[in-house]
Amino acid sequence: MPNRTQSPAVKEVFNINLPTAETFTLDNGIPIKVINKGTQDILKLEVVFLAGRPFEKKRLAARATSGVLKEGTESFTSAEIAEKVDFYGGTLSIPFSLDTSSIILYSLSRHFEQLLPVLAEIVLAPSFPSDELDTFVQNNKHRLQIDLSKTDVLAYRKITECIFGKDHPYGYNSFPKTYEALQREDLFRHYNDNYNSNNCAIFLSGKVTQADISLLNKYLGQAMNSTKKPSSFFTRMTSKPKKIKIAHPESVQTAIRIGCQLFNRSHPDYNDWFVMNTLLGGYFGSRLMTNIREDKGYTYNIYSTIDTMHYDGYFYIGTEVGTDLADVTLEEIYRELKLLQEEPVKDSELSMVKNYLLGNMLTMLDGPFNTMDIIKTTSLEQLPDNSFSMLVENIKTITPEKIHSLAKKYLDREKMWEVVVGA
Repeated sequence: MPNRTQSPAVKEVFNINLPTAETFTLDNGIPIKVINKGTQDILKLEVVFLAGRPFEKKRLAARATSGVLKEGTESFTSAEIAEKVDFYGGTLSIPFSLDTSSIILYSLSRHFEQLLPVLAEIVLAPSFPSDELDTFVQNNKHRLQIDLSKTDVLAYRKITECIFGKDHPYGYNSFPKTYEALQREDLFRHYNDNYNSNNCAIFLSGKVTQADISLLNKYLGQAMNSTKKPSSFFTRMTSKPKKIKIAHPESVQTAIRIGCQLFNRSHPDYNDWFVMNTLLGGYFGSRLMTNIREDKGYTYNIYSTIDTMHYDGYFYIGTEVGTDLADVTLEEIYRELKLLQEEPVKDSELSMVKNYLLGNMLTMLDGPFNTMDIIKTTSLEQLPDNSFSMLVENIKTITPEKIHSLAKKYLDREKMWEVVVGA
């Protein structure tokens, strides 16, 4: 019988290798990355356009265009699109990020030929019906009204505005009047400017055949027009960080956000930051969680994260605590930042973080769809082909001295914006 009073031995993770994707080019120049793996006859197709906020000519045009894209085309109503996708057992979604708009189709391999024309129609001939835009506006205004009653949402909106600036694509916030100002013409303009073959990348994973590639060329490679690639225009924020308190009398808890502007994944310090952030607040055994949740009992959850976008990135710490605990929680957070600057991490603690991250890397490679997500990020952010293996190697070899040096470089209290929302 195993001795359950002792935890199992920690074993080192080996052989984390990212498979190489096949690369094809459609007749109109659209690049395709393909991972042909898996045991089930299922395909995931993702068509990605760099068509997010940095390319807008009117606020929320990017999100609205993405949100209404599949709600009607020249040949199909939104109900007909949903009915056909459902009939063939597929799933169609259009997630939107700050930088990109994607059209994702999950399909049984045998029905790919029936569902691909539907996706192609959405990409090539959206009609942006007025009633669907009205529904989008009303639904989002209602959702926004609910969100604005939450302290954590208010704190997140404020700190991103502070870090990037209220006029920056990554920093501006939406309001009811921002949605009300949207016109159907704004969506057509954003679509015509950004949804074209020069601004498109395709990622196909699962049990892929040459016939599937030929279908993509037929419906997207020989039909999508090419226009001038869009450009973005904005500048970095240079304001000195401040402490901001926003009153919210009805709230039971106070939301805390502390953070600063950083960089995207291409920056030479990103890989080291990835490890340091995990140690600080990126997993359940992190320092912030151990101190402020486990030892002090001030909160149910506290975390730190690095959000990276195509052109920039930022770091922040977030938590919600009882109003009477806000001040002591802030001091404990800053205490943890100072400890990283003053004392090198112990080898045993760093070893635990390394094993946690390497284990996560294994799960990221579990199956063709997960693997393609990594390849997609590498491709869209124009990272070197070996960037994943470089990250793995960095995790394995990073030293306490490196983390100590990085903390001294970036984690000064004076460099942090501080936003507190509560009673």
